Amino acid sequence: MTQGKVYLIGAGPGDPELLTLKAVKALRLAKVVLIDDLVNRETLMHAPQARVIEVGKRGGCQSTPQSFINKLMISLAEQGQTVARLKGGDPFIFGRGGEEMMALREAGVPVEIISGITSSIGATAVLGIPLTHRGYTHGVTFVTGHTQDGSPIDWQALVASGTTLVIYMGMNHLVEIVQHLLSAGLPPTTFAAAIQHGTLDIQRQVMSPINMLPMAVKQENLGSPAVIVIGDVVKLTESEAFFNARAIAA
Repeated sequence: MTQGKVYLIGAGPGDPELLTLKAVKALRLAKVVLIDDLVNRETLMHAPQARVIEVGKRGGCQSTPQSFINKLMISLAEQGQTVARLKGGDPFIFGRGGEEMMALREAGVPVEIISGITSSIGATAVLGIPLTHRGYTHGVTFVTGHTQDGSPIDWQALVASGTTLVIYMGMNHLVEIVQHLLSAGLPPTTFAAAIQHGTLDIQRQVMSPINMLPMAVKQENLGSPAVIVIGDVVKLTESEAFFNARAIAA
């Protein structure tokens, strides 16, 4: 039997028009699509020939075990199937793509990685917030709001880096995150944004000084999926939310 192949595909942040051409080509080849919960279902229009298997994974909700997903991909490929593993954002940015790639390689299954636009890049672009700008910051740091094993995050090092901070999966721990950042020396007047459902028609966001961000999020009832962006680049947006936040800060 001919060995199958798995494509680990980043579906982007939500807007189906942000799917890459390479991803579309892979979807058209697929016999089976394993799709995550956060992926826009409109992307499936590119794979009408494929069997679709839901393997949803969303923070805070019951999820398909990662071990089951790994075994399923391997089994399908060993049956000679071409598998599209469709993941939200980019598979290598907090998407467990690295874990899945390693499991496939160890099983001897051919795997190809197809990058996607990660949620923070897509969501901030909609608002006109560049994550890097030579007049404001020399870099950007992506960090998770919580670690798998509960080990502490070095917030002092993050603040000392002087980079734009982008925090994934941090909404449930926002109060603690802000407290850690302020204790590590981040000026309380540093502007920040929380952006929910980035790039979709239902995208919502709040912007405020970092010390007021938890209150702003609570007032607007924002939740997951969302990203948190912290740094002076937030000031470059023309969003009404920023000007309202600046007026409050003043």
